[in-house]
Amino acid sequence: EFYLKKYCIFAHCESIGQNITNMRKIVQASLLVASLLGFYFIYKSIAGPIEFEKESQQRFLEVIAKLKDIRKIEEAYEATHKKYTAKFSDLEDFVDNGYFYITTQRDTSWVAYDKHYKIDVTKQTVLIDTIQKIPVKDSLFKYNDRYKQLSYVEIEGKKIPITIQTGEVTGGNNVKFSVFEVKIPKEEVLEGLDEDEIQKEIRRVGVNDVKGEFISIGSLKEVSTSGNWPSSYDERLNKRATRK
Repeated sequence: EFYLKKYCIFAHCESIGQNITNMRKIVQASLLVASLLGFYFIYKSIAGPIEFEKESQQRFLEVIAKLKDIRKIEEAYEATHKKYTAKFSDLEDFVDNGYFYITTQRDTSWVAYDKHYKIDVTKQTVLIDTIQKIPVKDSLFKYNDRYKQLSYVEIEGKKIPITIQTGEVTGGNNVKFSVFEVKIPKEEVLEGLDEDEIQKEIRRVGVNDVKGEFISIGSLKEVSTSGNWPSSYDERLNKRATRK
């Protein structure tokens, strides 16, 4: 009976020891998981914004390239039609069928009889001669048809629409100027990325930022065809064009 009790006590102690060992393993595993989670959140807090900035800049670059194409056509369209257009179909048709005309001017004069004064008088005028016409497509988009997809930007397989608005502003001496604005929402361009970072991006207005909630070019409030992005994007696009 003594040995039986001793065995039971030993077995009980062994059971307690096993439980303690198991508890220690559970605690160690919990601490390990907590440590890994801590490292993950620290990494995310540091690397997350960096990865967001890298991806957002790449997406903005694609949008800005498209907006600059639209501006290029709008400026050529306005030079010909004396106003901008809010229709992508007009821009595409202009590239497909429009021409730039190279002209020369020359003064000319002649003598004509003035019936009122009953004398010969010298008259003068300026003659404009067209010496060459160049297709708009050859000038702006030679060997490239990207102007046929101006109305949207494709990001991660999704087509995001671009909007154009036109209007008039009144300058000095009540002279009216045609203006345009092309824009696309940042939030749609950045869809799928970290939501907190997207909201921060929308509120940015610094000199090195794409300012505000849209990526835009032109203005409906003033005579301007500038974009709302820093010059660093233009430099990157110029380098990419040079490599091509």
